[in-house]
Amino acid sequence: MHGSQKRASGDPYFAHPIEVAGILTDYRLDTATIVTALLHDVIEDTDVTRADIDRLFGEEVAELVEGVTKLSRLEATADHKRQAENLRKFILAVSKDVRVLLVKLADRLHNMRTLHFIKNAAKRERIARETLDIYAPLARSIGCHRICSELEELAFAHLNPKARDAIIRRLDVLRAGQGRAVALASEEIAKQLNDAGVTCRVVGREKNAYSIWRKLQRKSIGFAQLSDIYAFRVIVDTEDDCYRALGVIHRAWPCVPERFKDFISTPKRNNYRSIHTTVVAPRAMRIELQIRTEAMDRVAEEGVAAHWRYKNETYGFDPESAAAAGGRDPLVNIRQLVQVLEQGGDAEDLLDHAKLEVFLDQVFVFTPKGQLISLPTGAMPLDFAYAVHTDVGDTCLGVKINGELRPLRTVLTNGDVVEVVRGPKPSTPEDWMSLTVTGRARSAIRRHMRQSEREEFQRLGKAALEQTFDRAGKSLSEVSLRPAIDRFAATGEAEVFQAVGRGQISPTQVLEVVFPGLAETAKAAATARVRIEDRFASLYVKGGGLEPGTRLRFSQCCNPLPGDRIVGITEEDGAVAVHTIDCTQLAQYEDREELWRDLQWTLEAERNTLSEARLNATIRDAPGVMGQACTIIGEAGGNIIGVKMRHRHSDFFDVDFDIEVKDARHLTHIAAALRACPSIETVDRARG
Repeated sequence: MHGSQKRASGDPYFAHPIEVAGILTDYRLDTATIVTALLHDVIEDTDVTRADIDRLFGEEVAELVEGVTKLSRLEATADHKRQAENLRKFILAVSKDVRVLLVKLADRLHNMRTLHFIKNAAKRERIARETLDIYAPLARSIGCHRICSELEELAFAHLNPKARDAIIRRLDVLRAGQGRAVALASEEIAKQLNDAGVTCRVVGREKNAYSIWRKLQRKSIGFAQLSDIYAFRVIVDTEDDCYRALGVIHRAWPCVPERFKDFISTPKRNNYRSIHTTVVAPRAMRIELQIRTEAMDRVAEEGVAAHWRYKNETYGFDPESAAAAGGRDPLVNIRQLVQVLEQGGDAEDLLDHAKLEVFLDQVFVFTPKGQLISLPTGAMPLDFAYAVHTDVGDTCLGVKINGELRPLRTVLTNGDVVEVVRGPKPSTPEDWMSLTVTGRARSAIRRHMRQSEREEFQRLGKAALEQTFDRAGKSLSEVSLRPAIDRFAATGEAEVFQAVGRGQISPTQVLEVVFPGLAETAKAAATARVRIEDRFASLYVKGGGLEPGTRLRFSQCCNPLPGDRIVGITEEDGAVAVHTIDCTQLAQYEDREELWRDLQWTLEAERNTLSEARLNATIRDAPGVMGQACTIIGEAGGNIIGVKMRHRHSDFFDVDFDIEVKDARHLTHIAAALRACPSIETVDRARG
């Protein structure tokens, strides 16, 4: 049916579905999935109908092809909304049948492999950004490491080629200097284990460029300080052998403190199981080791496909197979996002929450009855409460951690026993949003906030209409708004008030529908509306029970940026000082709970403002390096408004860059781009 259709590369179009099917055969998937891969574009790009697929290949294949087709059709809609709606459809479709996701991931992987043939640069960037924001995280969330890593690398090459090239050059230099030492370390690990009677195979791996870039973004360290660029995978026969191998290795070489993680006893949410440790091997070389069985290695690479199979004439998760390997259904992660949808969140909210959660690592905490709850790192008690049940979160009043009452802003750590103190009825203040990191908790809080927001917009809209009608010599309370309700297809007066408050319709329009011909009066009403909008848009910080007119000041000790988690401290003059949650000055207020305000940024602050921030960098003293640094900042979207050089030495000098940025994440992106430059030793965000 694809006939003479061509791809951007000039190849016959049917080469693409054949390649997609080939990718999926590597995962030993069932016949229906392979057939779906071959047919996944025929409904979208040819005259074939769903009925044709039904007749020729059966209902199962037809449903899968239609599921993939629905996702593809969304790619014609507007950019950000398209991503959000795409994710919404994905989650609903995948929660019913994971094969829809696997076919779509394979489809996207082959499209990314051939993305360079597309001539339109903006289209290439859009596809690469969507891949990095949506498809790679989804692949990671269901454990498909191989697909995830390749998608990330391909997208990174298109979105930030200079940073990737800089990292690859550094890796080439490192490989030339340490290649022989790495080979010797691999041989020594295998010898130590075999001598101890542990049968194994040792596989070395080099961290890919995008993984290094993400680490430079997350941590304030330079390239030279990365300790896990080279790692070794030790594959053994049984789970017992994993722990025996760990003992042998720790007896042979000293382990690096706080670099040990046991994901066998507590698997990751995507079912990943392995023991991680870092040791100081001979020649003072720090090496990371991942110890696992063959079955664990397959799950690590193939994820959800490892335990999904036909059983009892249906295709789905096989709990017996997973239990034998110590795992669980990794689609639990996807189904949690379905619960976010059920909370009434819109698609863009879901997109933000999903991006947040899939990029975070995890922490393990317990209920008082011993139930294990897995949460993202950085989670707080409200995240725990909503993970247990939405009703528990809605009625949360406080929390006990390890038997002691603790503030709701306490960050949970591994092994904490958390008990929620509940009230008789739901109460979710809007400032709770700053006390959560999970999508499930935020969507539930946002649902309550939307109700409060609707009431606020109704109040604002009604006030604007009263003012407008009053200027026209009319009284809003004495007239019927039925003409306006009919004209604007509203369900009642409350919806008209809300539309006016949101700015979707103006008070003038309502007045003219109810009293046609009052043009001059409408002008005066429009002026009043501008004042209301100006006042409403000028607030960049909210929450904490702030009273109207409360003076806010941004603390110079920590320089908060939109996107930072923030708290407020009530000062002696009644003003509220806004601090970042990690500000060192907050320690002096630790025992004065009554002064604390839980604050958050408004959407206006996060989307439509520029802020000033400072980066401190240590740079090698060589011709042209300042120019390189300034170019990197500009290419990352930063606007330099000040530069100050300090502490110049024979080999290095320190420099302060004052930069206009969109938010904290933008600043982190610029810092990571600078760290990837070989001439820049360290980059840190300045405080104060």
